[in-house]
Amino acid sequence: MHEVLEAHEGREEDPLTLPVAVTLSILAVLVAIATLLGHRGSTEELMLQTKASDQWALFQAKNIRLHEMQSVADVLGTLAPVDKEKAEALRERYLREAERYEKEKDEAAEHAKELEKERELVSRRTDRYEAGEVILEIALIICSLTLLTKKRFFWASGIALGLVGVCVALSGLLIR
Repeated sequence: MHEVLEAHEGREEDPLTLPVAVTLSILAVLVAIATLLGHRGSTEELMLQTKASDQWALFQAKNIRLHEMQSVADVLGTLAPVDKEKAEALRERYLREAERYEKEKDEAAEHAKELEKERELVSRRTDRYEAGEVILEIALIICSLTLLTKKRFFWASGIALGLVGVCVALSGLLIR
Protein backbone atom coordinates (compact mmCIF):
# COMPACT_ATOMS: atom_id res chain seq x y z
CA MET A 1 0.00 0.00 0.00
CA HIS A 2 2.85 2.31 0.89
CA GLU A 3 4.41 1.68 -2.53
CA VAL A 4 1.21 2.73 -4.31
CA LEU A 5 1.11 5.98 -2.37
CA GLU A 6 4.75 6.68 -3.19
CA ALA A 7 4.13 5.95 -6.88
CA HIS A 8 1.15 8.29 -6.87
CA GLU A 9 3.09 10.99 -5.06
CA GLY A 10 5.90 10.66 -7.58
CA ARG A 11 3.66 11.45 -10.53
CA GLU A 12 2.94 14.98 -11.51
CA GLU A 13 -0.75 15.84 -11.50
CA ASP A 14 -2.01 17.23 -14.79
CA PRO A 15 -3.47 20.72 -14.21
CA LEU A 16 -6.24 19.96 -16.73
CA THR A 17 -7.62 16.96 -14.86
CA LEU A 18 -9.76 18.80 -12.32
CA PRO A 19 -11.30 21.42 -14.67
CA VAL A 20 -11.96 18.79 -17.33
CA ALA A 21 -13.55 16.48 -14.74
CA VAL A 22 -15.81 19.31 -13.56
CA THR A 23 -16.71 20.12 -17.19
CA LEU A 24 -17.52 16.45 -17.84
CA SER A 25 -19.75 16.39 -14.76
CA ILE A 26 -21.61 19.50 -15.87
CA LEU A 27 -22.04 18.10 -19.39
CA ALA A 28 -23.32 14.82 -17.95
CA VAL A 29 -25.95 16.67 -15.91
CA LEU A 30 -26.98 18.68 -18.99
CA VAL A 31 -27.28 15.46 -21.01
CA ALA A 32 -29.52 14.02 -18.29
CA ILE A 33 -31.74 17.12 -18.33
CA ALA A 34 -32.02 17.11 -22.13
CA THR A 35 -32.79 13.37 -22.05
CA LEU A 36 -35.52 13.90 -19.47
CA LEU A 37 -37.09 16.69 -21.53
CA GLY A 38 -36.95 14.52 -24.64
CA HIS A 39 -38.56 11.54 -22.92
CA ARG A 40 -41.29 13.66 -21.38
CA GLY A 41 -41.96 15.28 -24.74
CA SER A 42 -42.21 11.88 -26.43
CA THR A 43 -44.65 10.68 -23.79
CA GLU A 44 -46.79 13.80 -24.18
CA GLU A 45 -46.70 13.40 -27.95
CA LEU A 46 -47.98 9.82 -27.68
CA MET A 47 -50.73 10.83 -25.27
CA LEU A 48 -51.90 13.60 -27.60
CA GLN A 49 -51.86 11.23 -30.57
CA THR A 50 -53.98 8.76 -28.62
CA LYS A 51 -56.46 11.49 -27.68
CA ALA A 52 -56.63 12.66 -31.31
CA SER A 53 -57.23 9.07 -32.46
CA ASP A 54 -60.00 8.75 -29.89
CA GLN A 55 -61.60 11.93 -31.23
CA TRP A 56 -61.40 10.64 -34.81
CA ALA A 57 -63.07 7.39 -33.64
CA LEU A 58 -65.79 9.48 -32.01
CA PHE A 59 -66.14 11.42 -35.27
CA GLN A 60 -66.61 8.15 -37.15
CA ALA A 61 -69.20 6.91 -34.65
CA LYS A 62 -71.14 10.18 -34.90
CA ASN A 63 -70.92 10.04 -38.69
CA ILE A 64 -72.31 6.50 -38.75
CA ARG A 65 -75.17 7.47 -36.44
CA LEU A 66 -75.84 10.55 -38.60
CA HIS A 67 -76.21 8.40 -41.71
CA GLU A 68 -78.43 5.94 -39.85
CA MET A 69 -80.73 8.76 -38.73
CA GLN A 70 -80.84 10.24 -42.22
CA SER A 71 -81.60 6.84 -43.74
CA VAL A 72 -84.46 6.16 -41.36
CA ALA A 73 -85.85 9.68 -41.96
CA ASP A 74 -85.62 9.11 -45.73
CA VAL A 75 -87.42 5.78 -45.46
CA LEU A 76 -90.15 7.32 -43.31
CA GLY A 77 -90.53 10.15 -45.85
CA THR A 78 -90.95 7.85 -48.84
CA LEU A 79 -93.20 5.11 -47.49
CA ALA A 80 -96.96 5.40 -47.36
CA PRO A 81 -97.60 4.84 -43.65
CA VAL A 82 -100.94 3.97 -42.12
CA ASP A 83 -100.66 6.81 -39.60
CA LYS A 84 -99.19 9.76 -41.54
CA GLU A 85 -99.09 12.08 -38.51
CA LYS A 86 -97.19 9.62 -36.37
CA ALA A 87 -94.81 8.80 -39.22
CA GLU A 88 -94.12 12.50 -39.85
CA ALA A 89 -93.47 13.16 -36.14
CA LEU A 90 -91.10 10.20 -36.07
CA ARG A 91 -89.39 11.43 -39.23
CA GLU A 92 -88.93 14.90 -37.67
CA ARG A 93 -87.41 13.32 -34.58
CA TYR A 94 -84.90 11.40 -36.70
CA LEU A 95 -84.05 14.56 -38.65
CA ARG A 96 -83.40 16.44 -35.38
CA GLU A 97 -81.19 13.59 -34.22
CA ALA A 98 -79.35 13.75 -37.56
CA GLU A 99 -78.75 17.48 -37.04
CA ARG A 100 -77.44 16.83 -33.53
CA TYR A 101 -75.05 14.15 -34.79
CA GLU A 102 -73.89 16.46 -37.58
CA LYS A 103 -73.01 19.12 -34.99
CA GLU A 104 -71.34 16.63 -32.62
CA LYS A 105 -69.42 15.07 -35.50
CA ASP A 106 -68.05 18.47 -36.51
CA GLU A 107 -67.10 19.23 -32.90
CA ALA A 108 -65.25 15.91 -32.62
CA ALA A 109 -63.36 16.61 -35.86
CA GLU A 110 -62.42 20.09 -34.68
CA HIS A 111 -61.20 18.77 -31.34
CA ALA A 112 -59.17 16.05 -33.09
CA LYS A 113 -57.54 18.66 -35.33
CA GLU A 114 -56.66 20.81 -32.30
CA LEU A 115 -55.06 17.81 -30.59
CA GLU A 116 -53.08 17.03 -33.74
CA LYS A 117 -51.80 20.62 -33.89
CA GLU A 118 -50.77 20.42 -30.25
CA ARG A 119 -49.05 17.09 -30.90
CA GLU A 120 -47.11 18.65 -33.79
CA LEU A 121 -45.96 21.46 -31.51
CA VAL A 122 -44.82 19.00 -28.85
CA SER A 123 -43.10 16.94 -31.55
CA ARG A 124 -41.08 19.94 -32.75
CA ARG A 125 -40.07 20.73 -29.16
CA THR A 126 -39.09 17.12 -28.53
CA ASP A 127 -36.96 17.11 -31.68
CA ARG A 128 -35.00 20.07 -30.30
CA TYR A 129 -34.52 18.42 -26.91
CA GLU A 130 -33.29 15.23 -28.53
CA ALA A 131 -30.97 17.10 -30.90
CA GLY A 132 -29.56 19.02 -27.92
CA GLU A 133 -29.05 15.73 -26.11
CA VAL A 134 -27.07 14.26 -29.00
CA ILE A 135 -24.90 17.37 -29.31
CA LEU A 136 -24.25 17.37 -25.56
CA GLU A 137 -23.27 13.69 -25.67
CA ILE A 138 -20.80 14.41 -28.47
CA ALA A 139 -19.45 17.34 -26.46
CA LEU A 140 -18.99 15.03 -23.50
CA ILE A 141 -16.97 12.58 -25.60
CA ILE A 142 -14.84 15.29 -27.20
CA CYS A 143 -14.16 16.87 -23.83
CA SER A 144 -13.13 13.52 -22.37
CA LEU A 145 -10.48 13.21 -25.08
CA THR A 146 -8.62 15.93 -23.18
CA LEU A 147 -7.85 13.44 -20.41
CA LEU A 148 -6.30 11.04 -22.92
CA THR A 149 -4.44 13.51 -25.11
CA LYS A 150 -3.68 16.28 -22.60
CA LYS A 151 -4.60 18.81 -25.31
CA ARG A 152 -6.64 21.85 -24.37
CA PHE A 153 -8.12 21.97 -27.86
CA PHE A 154 -10.46 19.06 -27.03
CA TRP A 155 -11.52 20.66 -23.77
CA ALA A 156 -12.32 23.99 -25.49
CA SER A 157 -14.08 22.18 -28.35
CA GLY A 158 -16.15 20.14 -25.91
CA ILE A 159 -17.17 23.26 -24.01
CA ALA A 160 -18.09 25.09 -27.23
CA LEU A 161 -20.09 22.14 -28.54
CA GLY A 162 -21.73 21.79 -25.13
CA LEU A 163 -22.89 25.39 -25.32
CA VAL A 164 -24.34 24.70 -28.77
CA GLY A 165 -26.13 21.64 -27.37
CA VAL A 166 -27.59 23.65 -24.49
CA CYS A 167 -28.81 26.34 -26.91
CA VAL A 168 -30.41 23.76 -29.20
CA ALA A 169 -32.16 22.05 -26.27
CA LEU A 170 -33.30 25.37 -24.80
CA SER A 171 -34.65 26.46 -28.18
CA GLY A 172 -37.28 23.77 -27.71
CA LEU A 173 -38.73 25.85 -24.88
CA LEU A 174 -39.17 28.79 -27.27
CA ILE A 175 -41.37 26.89 -29.74
CA ARG A 176 -44.97 28.03 -29.31
